[in-house]
Amino acid sequence: MTCAACSGRIQRVLEKAPGVTMANVNLMVQSATVDFDSAVISPAQLVELVRGTGYGAELPHAAPEAMIEAQDAARAEEVGHLKRKLVLSLVAAALAMVLSMPLMSREAMSGPVEPVMRLWVPVSRGLSRVVPWLFTLPGDALRYLLLGLTVPVVGWAGRHFYTRAWAAFRHHSADMNTLIAVGTGAAFGFSVAMTLGASWFETHGLMPQVYYEAVIWIIALILLGNLLEARAKGKTSEAIRRLIGLRPSTARVMRGGTEQEIPTEQVQVGDEVLVRPGEKIPVDGVLLEGSSTVDESMLTGEPLPVRKVSGDPVTGATLNRAGAFRYRVTRVGRETVLSRIILLVQQAQGSKAPIQKLADRVSSVFVPVVISIAIATFVIWFDLGPEPSYLRGLASAVTVLIIACPCAMGLAVPTAVMVSTGRGAEIGVLIKGGEALERIHHLDTVVLDKTGTITEGKPSVTDIVPAPAGDDALVQGPEELLRIAASLERLSEHPLAESIVSAAESRGLTLSNPKDFEVRPGRGVTALVEGRRVSLGNELMMKESGISWGPLEEAATRLSTQGRTPVYLALDGRIAGLLAIADPIKPGSAAAVSTLKAQGLAVLMLSGDSRLTAESVGRAVGVDRVIAEVLPERKLDEIRRIQADGHVVAMVGDGLNDAPALAQADVGIAMGTGTDVAMEAGSVTLMKGDLRGVPDAIALARRTMRVIRQNLFWAFIYNIVGIPVAAGILYPAFGLLLTPALAAAAMAFSSVSVVTNSLRLRNA
Repeated sequence: MTCAACSGRIQRVLEKAPGVTMANVNLMVQSATVDFDSAVISPAQLVELVRGTGYGAELPHAAPEAMIEAQDAARAEEVGHLKRKLVLSLVAAALAMVLSMPLMSREAMSGPVEPVMRLWVPVSRGLSRVVPWLFTLPGDALRYLLLGLTVPVVGWAGRHFYTRAWAAFRHHSADMNTLIAVGTGAAFGFSVAMTLGASWFETHGLMPQVYYEAVIWIIALILLGNLLEARAKGKTSEAIRRLIGLRPSTARVMRGGTEQEIPTEQVQVGDEVLVRPGEKIPVDGVLLEGSSTVDESMLTGEPLPVRKVSGDPVTGATLNRAGAFRYRVTRVGRETVLSRIILLVQQAQGSKAPIQKLADRVSSVFVPVVISIAIATFVIWFDLGPEPSYLRGLASAVTVLIIACPCAMGLAVPTAVMVSTGRGAEIGVLIKGGEALERIHHLDTVVLDKTGTITEGKPSVTDIVPAPAGDDALVQGPEELLRIAASLERLSEHPLAESIVSAAESRGLTLSNPKDFEVRPGRGVTALVEGRRVSLGNELMMKESGISWGPLEEAATRLSTQGRTPVYLALDGRIAGLLAIADPIKPGSAAAVSTLKAQGLAVLMLSGDSRLTAESVGRAVGVDRVIAEVLPERKLDEIRRIQADGHVVAMVGDGLNDAPALAQADVGIAMGTGTDVAMEAGSVTLMKGDLRGVPDAIALARRTMRVIRQNLFWAFIYNIVGIPVAAGILYPAFGLLLTPALAAAAMAFSSVSVVTNSLRLRNA
């Protein structure tokens, strides 16, 4: 596909197919994404429908990495072909310009010279002094030499313009190639007629004039634009290529009791892989033996290495820093995190933003309208223009056709979306396409879940407070209190129990085995530890057991107001102390909220916790409003209520119990960890699980929409201004006419400028 008219034609054919509910054809990535009922139509039939429009199509069977590599190889081959064709065309154009100088001089002496062509008069005079013999050649000889130069350019270098235009014509449509083929074909056919029938035209009072050099220059300049465009398109996939480049080509696995080095593609699930310091991890797995720190910045954008010990997951293409370890492979091929990231980014880059519908509607009628304008231009010049009116009419009609190629219009949106989603992947923000980008741009409210979003989502012991006592203290200090509590909780599966046991293990405390373990739902647990009856639970448990916690009441109140949950420990019916457990706030949460507010957004916090705890966290990070004591199933209703007030809402959550709210929000932003990035509930996934990714995503989306609007503005303005000038609207007042070659240069510049403007997003 070469322009918006191409992709529009294919999309219309797919959308009309039975069983198809949605079709999205993307010019930039040369792909089609189709939602369809497999009971009505098959993928093979969809491929045949595309082929029936005159374009090639095939199903993407390969893994994403292989597809990118194949696309790179195809693009490299395309660039090579364009280079060869461009070199031939430029050499031919230079020679054609030299051979045309004598003909231009003779035309200049026979009548007035156009302002643009007047620039060549001094060049022609200088050339006549350098090669005077050239200016003595007869006109017929010069015209035949020019015909000989033009034939290989039209027949080889520019052949694809004509074959594609013919294919479009056979399918009753028109595209960019139609404009080029009709414009250059008309100029070439006219010139051939003037060359072969020069004497006939002269006898009928018509001066033989040819446009060979214009035809060659038009093709050369369009090829130059295509070459620059192809190179720029290659840069839009730079983020994906950098990810692929991080993947090692080989892996050391244990097979048959020996260590073998094999290609990464041959690694299988269940294999045990050895990784040394400084090496890249081949595929995903779980660490079995050893420990290390791993640089996961290629996945999360987080520069600090992550500590890995036995049982921790490791991800393919990340870099092992410090230690050696052995791990078991859990995912290979398309199932690895890297492949899933690449696939998500490819899907995002192939999507369309709603704003593109405007360009699609215009491009669907653009080519027929331009051809009609070109015909009208010729007729007006022929009827009303100065002599030779037929020549001026032909030149102006060809110029209109060339300058109006809708390349820039077709590239304005997809190039920006492609670069933006690639850049998002680089910084750990997976944005699922152009529609998500546009919705993010319109946000005015961000709702943050508390647990796992603002906070770590992993409760931990923050305070250990023994009960004040004299000589008969029940425990000898905080560590003894923690050791007894952890020994009791060893058999519990409650998340708070896990945090207490983890705190004791991290301090190297030796735990005992509890006996007669009993769970009291909603209250706590009790058991015999080292011969003593130990009870651990909330105020209700202490009250029901007749245990007074009066000496700890002041400390408990103070900790509660700080958002921490007090848990009381009693030994043999007497209060021994309390442990405060809290879900710590992530380091970047307060900064993220501050940035969101600076971006002009209202920031709310949604939580199922008690109002006291939730408001404590809300104050700590600086949100505008706290909505507390909301059960997971009620979060959806809260989002709907905010939307009903006229707000455009983003919901940020962990993607699990928040899934309904994420789906209901205008933009769902799921917190990821880099090991499970394919969360379907949200439009955006923050791979490093850091709330600071939210303002990053919003800033990127806003900048992307600015670039898209700039692209569309210049693409439309270019045609709105260029077409009337090409038709000759400035000629009556200023005597100014564009030449077809200048129109080709302007058309090529417009396409390249759109792609170049989009590439600025790589630094967003």
